Amino acid sequence: MKRICAVTISSVLLLSGCSSTSTTQLEGFDGRSAQEIITELDQTPVADRATNLMASIRADELILSDQSGQLSIDMPADEFYISAAPYTTTTHECFYHSLTTCTGELANTPVKVTVVADNGETILEEDTITYDNGFVGMWLPRNIDATLTIEHDGLKSTQPISTGDDAPTCITTAELA
Repeated sequence: MKRICAVTISSVLLLSGCSSTSTTQLEGFDGRSAQEIITELDQTPVADRATNLMASIRADELILSDQSGQLSIDMPADEFYISAAPYTTTTHECFYHSLTTCTGELANTPVKVTVVADNGETILEEDTITYDNGFVGMWLPRNIDATLTIEHDGLKSTQPISTGDDAPTCITTAELA
């Protein structure tokens, strides 16, 4: 009987010790805004990305998950995040941008990005460099229809985009031609 009690007590102490000292990837995101997390993760070099963390951008929430569970963070009420991967040869299908697994063809590449709303207003116009994952991220006003133009080295892609509730957050159809 003493042996059973000793084993039981040892097991409880061992298990409680493990649970109280364990940390998860998700704990590092507590209290941070969706904008802060997205900016950090989208711009993290591919080689430095956590392999056990998944991060998916939806129109209304950022979903983070790892082996311990899931964390949902509300997106801003007035802003919509789109991440676009221009390409010349290779792309992949995507609807919700994954901050941890999506990679595009043109990493660390200078591009010019322009977004013009259907009413003619230029929402964004900038020369930038794609992130190490081959994407360029854009915070745009919610509920607009617009045209996205990406240019690189004399090549250009133009396509319609939307920032409505059912719109994609991942654009992988920006073929530069």
